Amino acid sequence: MELKLKPEEIRNDLVKKVEELAGVNVFACYQCGKCSSGCPSVPYMEILPNQVLRLLQFGKVERILRTNTHWVCASCFVCSTRCPKDIDIAAIMEALRQIELRKNQDYLIVRRIDTEEMKEFPPIALVSAFRKLTA
Repeated sequence: MELKLKPEEIRNDLVKKVEELAGVNVFACYQCGKCSSGCPSVPYMEILPNQVLRLLQFGKVERILRTNTHWVCASCFVCSTRCPKDIDIAAIMEALRQIELRKNQDYLIVRRIDTEEMKEFPPIALVSAFRKLTA
């Protein structure tokens, strides 16, 4: 006997929140993998962008939030432009970051950055990182 779940049975509150924040339907993805094949950040991600979408399709948002993938995403939009279904994957990654930041869970702890190390980074890079990675 084959068990088939319908999207409305899987769409928990967190999946609905991701869809609302990103403005996309995660169930439109048919796992072609083009988003992952073009992503420059893939070597640094724990799971691939297409795997993020698949986990969302199964309602496993908490599993995604335990990875670094949405934090490592450079928001370069390569995944979104390559998607044949016009799914804005970069917006999904941003939505996942927003969900965590709204819980006041910072990915970057500013106090842990060495002062001497901070002097080596361009100020705009620090400001960008602080905006993206801290609540």
